[in-house]
Amino acid sequence: MSIEGTAWGVLYKSAYGQQDQRPFSRATLQRVLQFARPHRARIGWFLLVGIVEAVLTVATPLLAGRVVQAITEREATSVVVGLAVLIAVIALLEAGASMISRWLSATLGESVILDLRTTVYDHVQRQPVAFFTRTRTGALVSRLNSDVLGAQRAFSDTLVGIVSNTVTLLLTLGVMLALSWPITVLALVLLPLFLLPARRVGRRLAGLQREAAGHNAAMTDQTTERFSAAGATLVKLMGDPARESAEYAGRAERVRDIGVRTAVVSFSFVTTLVLVSSLALALVYGLGGFLALRGTLDAGTVVSLALLLTRLYAPLTALASARLDVMQALVSFERVFEVLDLEPLVRERPDPVPLPDGPLTVELERVCFSYPSAEQVSLASLEDVAVLDPRGGTQVLHGVSFRAEPGQVVALVGSSGAGKSTTASLLPRLYDVDTGAVRLGGVDVRDLSFADLRSAVGVVTQDGHLFHESLRSNLQLAAPGASDEQLWDALDRARLRSVVEELPDGLDTVVGERGYRLSGGERQRLTIARLLLASPRVVVLDEATAHLDSTSEAAVQAALGEALAGRTALVIAHRLSTVRSADLILVVEHGRIVERGTHTELLALGGRYAELHATQFAVGAGETAGSAGSAAQDDDDARRRGEPSRA
Repeated sequence: MSIEGTAWGVLYKSAYGQQDQRPFSRATLQRVLQFARPHRARIGWFLLVGIVEAVLTVATPLLAGRVVQAITEREATSVVVGLAVLIAVIALLEAGASMISRWLSATLGESVILDLRTTVYDHVQRQPVAFFTRTRTGALVSRLNSDVLGAQRAFSDTLVGIVSNTVTLLLTLGVMLALSWPITVLALVLLPLFLLPARRVGRRLAGLQREAAGHNAAMTDQTTERFSAAGATLVKLMGDPARESAEYAGRAERVRDIGVRTAVVSFSFVTTLVLVSSLALALVYGLGGFLALRGTLDAGTVVSLALLLTRLYAPLTALASARLDVMQALVSFERVFEVLDLEPLVRERPDPVPLPDGPLTVELERVCFSYPSAEQVSLASLEDVAVLDPRGGTQVLHGVSFRAEPGQVVALVGSSGAGKSTTASLLPRLYDVDTGAVRLGGVDVRDLSFADLRSAVGVVTQDGHLFHESLRSNLQLAAPGASDEQLWDALDRARLRSVVEELPDGLDTVVGERGYRLSGGERQRLTIARLLLASPRVVVLDEATAHLDSTSEAAVQAALGEALAGRTALVIAHRLSTVRSADLILVVEHGRIVERGTHTELLALGGRYAELHATQFAVGAGETAGSAGSAAQDDDDARRRGEPSRA
């Protein structure tokens, strides 16, 4: 690399590399070396090629000096031609070695990033739901992107730079001292003028860059919030577009000013360093020429020293910032290891118990449960806080017990926050109980494999989440090998076939982020179709019909009645009309089951269930009003897409 290119590199690292420095960690370095062990053969070849490349780099200036010496001494033409051919051969070998070195470093870096990404991704997938409810998605994605890439650079860039620069520096310095130690020492005297300004200017630029990064982050947040559908609507209804524009423009103008100032300071710095290197080169030519004229030094040696000097400053300057490179790489590894060291609370047994065939019972026995504290499931850096919230561990379920026989429908009703969804989340092991047991088919769910649990228990959540993929992909999440015929059958049973047939691309229609191209009722029916496609033996419905209008609700209830036949079902509902026919209704309040029985029995009891029933039907048409609200929501969603009302 040229002196000018090295100067830009040092300046960049000094400016951008001071934002996250930590003490050197030997433990982290040891883990990195263990992580690199599978690639040790490739690392060995890479180091060998790097040494060969450095030797070839130093050989060219010596041969060039020998050519000049042969010319001045009027040696045979064959000698000059032979030296020129040798220089050409070395140039070809150097280019080939450089290509091989780059290929080895690239494959090494890409192999490491593959291992890191898959390891982190698989590890994160094993984390409990509580981890995702606390973690900022952007911070987590950053670990899989910027931090993993930073760790990759430790192998693809930092390693190659340290090896090649060290060997080149030692060889170059040794050869220059052997040729003329006085000239070499004088040339090195100017080195502080090359290095010291870099740190001072780098700190100055680092402050500017941090300020610019802050303004850019603020502009990103502003555009992300204001340009979402909900944010844009809020600004149009209640905000002031002129004030929003002025605020954005003010930040953008400051970023522009910082950019201009940074460019001027950076260019001035690099120009100064190039000037210093030119002065050093002039010193070599001047002193060397003087010694050559006095007969104490050959002209060819002067040329070799000048060429070697240009190859001395670049690696010396790069190695001066090598520690910064290493520390940045270690920081990236530490941030990756930080995630890998967070042990999942919900783990699979190494020797799981097989699940019995046929219909399954669901049983909760004296279950007590507390949501885990932040330090059990999260990291402060992933929550973007200095210290994790110390709260947690408050018990939310107290001795919950019930049993659902095969084919029975058990409903959980009660006030919001009573613990209904929490109870249901223990069956698919989104969380594990503190005490007591949750059994499926007589087997504790903690003894089952995750695969058996997923195949046996199907869940429809209240929000009906969909991925930003096609309808086909969202449905095949439950059954990857399902045919189009099976997909259409599931849609037909969920009373959604006609809606999908009207879409331009049918099953290949991309539903958008969180399924925004579909109405709320359509999204929920699609998740029910996904459940029907999975055909589990136990079904958990968490407010599965909450967003449906009366017509859609009746259709989906009929489809669910068909799907639930012969299966055990756990149904959570606020609208009591949807659970009247349940075999057993459990009234949950404050984490306890306070009443249990059928609809008729609970009404006759005159307790909490009767109170909830009376409240919902106080107007006489409470259920109708709720259904109308859902229908209005569907109409609003349809109008948002420019479609006619489906009411």
